[in-house]
Amino acid sequence: MKIKTGYLYHIKDKFFAIVNDNNLMTNHERGKKRSTYFTIEDKEILWFIPLSSKVEKYQKVEKFGFCNTIMIEEILGQKSAILLQNAFPTLKKYIDHVHTIDGIPAKVPETLGKIILDNFKNLLKLKLKSKGINLFFADIDKIKEQMLEELEQTNK
Repeated sequence: MKIKTGYLYHIKDKFFAIVNDNNLMTNHERGKKRSTYFTIEDKEILWFIPLSSKVEKYQKVEKFGFCNTIMIEEILGQKSAILLQNAFPTLKKYIDHVHTIDGIPAKVPETLGKIILDNFKNLLKLKLKSKGINLFFADIDKIKEQMLEELEQTNK
């Protein structure tokens, strides 16, 4: 499966069991369906940014002014919360499947995809440059290290 930035994917449960980070969003929402993730390709690592249909819950943040860790945008004809603060790195082998609509892989419009990507890159830069300020819920450094170690073991 070719993974492309801007497309939406679903991740395997196995990833969550292996990583075991309580700050990651759960893979199932009340047993109904898997979360959908906006995906960013970054060499061997993939970054997954969760999308949520619980827009009202996240719109409350807008009351406090500008927020670049949560975006409310229309994706595939529905308002969605794009949860950059809940992003995490993973590997291709943990992707379950691409999200499809009528059999066609679902993709975020390019202009929105670029905004998401720019915001995400800025958050990563802030994390790297800041002293002790972490804008992500999960321990993305630990997870990335774990994924890179796993890649190294696979390539031996």
